[in-house]
Amino acid sequence: MKVGVTGHRILMDIEKINAGIKQALREIIVASGGSVPTVLTALAEGADRLVAEAALDIPGSRIVAVIPFELADYVTDFGAEGSGSRKEFDRLLKKADEVVRLPSAPTRKEGYENGGNYVVDNCDVLIAVWDGEGAQGQGGTGEIVARARSQGKPVVIVRAGNRKPGTLEPTTLGDEQGRVIVEGLE
Repeated sequence: MKVGVTGHRILMDIEKINAGIKQALREIIVASGGSVPTVLTALAEGADRLVAEAALDIPGSRIVAVIPFELADYVTDFGAEGSGSRKEFDRLLKKADEVVRLPSAPTRKEGYENGGNYVVDNCDVLIAVWDGEGAQGQGGTGEIVARARSQGKPVVIVRAGNRKPGTLEPTTLGDEQGRVIVEGLE
């Protein structure tokens, strides 16, 4: 079972979100008749890494790292070499069973969009750590979910606040944070 990941990078109430991600993975495993997941993820901060970490706790699961443009350029989004986020990315990348490097795109935003599209196009089900709102940028979570829906793919949503538009200030959905909504998974 190939499980794609999309979601917000700036999150709060991580415990609630982690609980929702674990529930989402359990529901996917049950619906697939016990298949162990192969998770397609860009290993970006936030949702991508949280789902990857949860998957690594499942014996036999696999991680496919989808790198949306040149690795040397991509890692600059996670701070300087030796920063906490960069170390976390490097650690998870080393745990990946496979690395897919996409061709460079004309712009960074297009690279992210291409990465999200690759994940959707190559997964059986999509986990979206998402507030349900439209995308705040090109290739954002809302666009990736819309692509999965247009392809008739199951989407398992873990409700999560995003960030205030134009800022890095995280938001919460309160009691909704971490709630799982299943669409099309049988």
